[in-house]
Amino acid sequence: MPLTEVLTEVVLPGPVDPEGLQLRSGPVPEPGPGQALVAVEASGVSFAEQQMRRGKYYDQPPFPFVPGYDLVGTVAATGEGVDPGLRGHRFAVLTKVGGWASHVLADAGDLVAVPDGVGAAEAETVVVNGITAWQMLHRVAGARAGMTVLVHGANGGVGSTLVQLARSAGIAVIGTASPRHHDAVRALGATPVDYRDPDLAARVRELAPGGVDAVFDHVGGDGIVDSFRLLARGGTLVSYGTAATRDVPGSSRAPVLKLLARLALWNLLPNGRKAHFYNLWAGRRRRAAYQARMREDLGQVLTLLASGEFTAQVAARIPLAEAARALRLAESGTVTGKVVLVTGDASVTDKGSATGKGSVTGNAS
Repeated sequence: MPLTEVLTEVVLPGPVDPEGLQLRSGPVPEPGPGQALVAVEASGVSFAEQQMRRGKYYDQPPFPFVPGYDLVGTVAATGEGVDPGLRGHRFAVLTKVGGWASHVLADAGDLVAVPDGVGAAEAETVVVNGITAWQMLHRVAGARAGMTVLVHGANGGVGSTLVQLARSAGIAVIGTASPRHHDAVRALGATPVDYRDPDLAARVRELAPGGVDAVFDHVGGDGIVDSFRLLARGGTLVSYGTAATRDVPGSSRAPVLKLLARLALWNLLPNGRKAHFYNLWAGRRRRAAYQARMREDLGQVLTLLASGEFTAQVAARIPLAEAARALRLAESGTVTGKVVLVTGDASVTDKGSATGKGSVTGNAS
């Protein structure tokens, strides 16, 4: 039976300012074999979309496209071969693109159940952020109780999740952030240091004289050298981004390739330290195994969230039609946690401020 609702999507037409985002409407698609139609309740604004609007994300699709790295919503319809009992239940989905919409078609194998009692916006903050933090902490760094780690951007979406997951595992955390976020970082359980301090490395050494057991670095650029030097023998550097080059003109691939070459060289050094570049999408060609790993890891994070082991860091709830304002806010550096786009009657609670007009402009053809 055809669906009668209207599909609304936010379109990124090219390298534009946030106000250049466009709204597009059309018929709601029907799920095909193996698919579920998800009525989106919340979708996140992550660093990936900030890079994408500049054409700087490593493997983004060609313009125009609908951004949106992850979402949480309720299954509205199921296709052939999919359990119809999924309808009416809330799930999280990792999408990479396409999440900034009122409805999204998803492979049923990508659905991860959201525990009862966890709100859509709260669950949304730990989809890509939670998977990334959990896998970097446990699968890549192998961090365990008694260790000390350094988290760059400890007030951000991934950073704040990393801090809380580490603290829940008995790991001490030093977190970099601007001074205005230090109280928030302390509240998460980390010791804050000013990321702009010219003596940052010395400050970290004061807190961890023998070096830290792991560094989680989303910044890249030349600062990655200090991150590696701050490791204790046997420590692990986990690099997962190139934020330092976000606004630098030129190829989106060059900074990543330079970083990968640098990490590979460091791994050849006989000092017992390791350097990794974390790629969330690694192993996706073995689709069933990849999906199972995603369900397991995100399931662990959502269970911790539901149990109160850590708190969702919702920086703001902003309506989907105001994606431009949400993107401006996320890029402003004034918030702790994640900016979330919401649909329907979800309440809007803004924290922080940013300049720029509120609504997405025009209609995409």
